[in-house]
Amino acid sequence: MRLVFVTQRVDPDDPVLAATIPKIAALADRVDELSVITRQAVPRALPDEVRVSTFDAPDRLRRGLRFSAVLTAELRRRPDAVVAHMIPLYAILAAPLARARGVRVVLWYAHWKAHVPLRVAERLAHAVVSVDRRSFPLDSRKLTAIGHGIDLDQFPCRVASGDGTLRLLALGRYSPAKGLDPVLRGLRTALDRGLDARLEVHGVAGNALEHRHRQELERLTGELALGGRVRLEGPIPRAELPRLFARSDLLVNNMRSGAPDKVVYEASAGCLPVVASNPVFDELFAGLEPQLSFTRESPADLAARLEAFAAVDEAQRARLGRELRERVQARHSVESWADGILAAARQ
Repeated sequence: MRLVFVTQRVDPDDPVLAATIPKIAALADRVDELSVITRQAVPRALPDEVRVSTFDAPDRLRRGLRFSAVLTAELRRRPDAVVAHMIPLYAILAAPLARARGVRVVLWYAHWKAHVPLRVAERLAHAVVSVDRRSFPLDSRKLTAIGHGIDLDQFPCRVASGDGTLRLLALGRYSPAKGLDPVLRGLRTALDRGLDARLEVHGVAGNALEHRHRQELERLTGELALGGRVRLEGPIPRAELPRLFARSDLLVNNMRSGAPDKVVYEASAGCLPVVASNPVFDELFAGLEPQLSFTRESPADLAARLEAFAAVDEAQRARLGRELRERVQARHSVESWADGILAAARQ
């Protein structure tokens, strides 16, 4: 089988997009030939057998023209499918060229934004894949849920070594969508009730909105007198995540519904327990105690979850972490993700 995979960037140090690399490697293990088309790529980031072409250019018009030229060259090799990763525009640009040659177009997308490009891409694609039916914002008969695709080898099961203080961790962009405001307020509520806890936040502020939001969170930290309890830090390299998980007791995730944050699955793969508000994690959390879900806009509900977790001993926390890892391995591994992509490409 021959496959063309289109993505934004191939860079093992990118705090957001580095997770795509093991997915590409898993696909390469399963096909006869894999070509990657990307705007930018770090040399030797992918297995040697993967052919990489870039289409970066100074403006959108020239990027589009170069993308079309690179894809046309790949289509001459008669791939079975073109997979557009997360960017609907890639599927839109690829569809006329691929369809004219009888090549399937598969769109991978997991986000809440149901904008016009996504609607067009959904119409043009032969198949759509996402983490869960709720992580794709359109009602589509083409949709298949295949899990998130986590490389468990990158996240060994952590060994807890706490000092009595509940060490909380939050990761991701400094975006309002991440819901860090209620997290800070929930922490303040829990502290006022006697909980001994600290929160470490790491994230990217990649645009003006995110820079403003980080400043708002810094002001809120001061207003809530959390200066000694909260650290708002910048991004960290992906390779550092296992060490960060190892020195934490609990990941707190308050991402808005519609985008199942991969860091929840990554932390779970590393046996780090998680509390999260997104209903899409109901499958991951089903039947576990203490309860790991909380209401997104309720600091009091989050505080209750933190208190309940703090009351659990280390042995039970370790069992909880191992169970989360087993669930990720069964339903959200990079291997099962690659199998799902290939099934959609063959339909």
